[in-house]
Amino acid sequence: MAINLQKGQRISLEKSNGSKLQNVCVGINWGAIEKKGLFGFGATKEAVDLDASCALFDETKKLTEVIYFGNLRSKDGSVKHSGDDLTGDMAGDDGLDNEVITLDFSMLKPQISYVAFVLNSFRGQDFGTIPFASIRIYEGTPKRVNEIFATYDIAHSKDFAGHVSMVMGVFYKKNGEWKFNAIGEATRDKKLEETVRTVGQNFL
Repeated sequence: MAINLQKGQRISLEKSNGSKLQNVCVGINWGAIEKKGLFGFGATKEAVDLDASCALFDETKKLTEVIYFGNLRSKDGSVKHSGDDLTGDMAGDDGLDNEVITLDFSMLKPQISYVAFVLNSFRGQDFGTIPFASIRIYEGTPKRVNEIFATYDIAHSKDFAGHVSMVMGVFYKKNGEWKFNAIGEATRDKKLEETVRTVGQNFL
């Protein structure tokens, strides 16, 4: 059964049968901005480049690695990025994720205690101007959704309007067990490195 989290809610990643969650995906689906022409004629589509990224921190909250469009795989192979989508769905919502980051807990180095997921608008396009933009954090693979942990509709929530950066959520290790904090907070940052710094200072 899917656990649809509220912002700020925390959950354990132990499944109902007592087994531990091994593979998690973070998928982002978004659309292009529609620009209306003069007197309503000649509408055009403006490509939107959203970037999903993942930051790994050790037990002292020191940043060890960032997985993003310029670094698609963590050194230990535990985190993989599907690649940069520069446009969004130009022809309307196809229901598929434009970018997916996968995380395999069994491959993470033992010293990693926090795995944070963030989203940035590369060209500075305000989240509130995008026709649709949704995030889902789920158990499964990029092609199969088993159980959804958290969903965010960032295009239609007033909390994200006027922002180009957000913290989606953080997986954290407590007493050897992985848990998830569904943060869903917009930040005032403009660039990925700023957002990662904000995570380290405020959300771990």
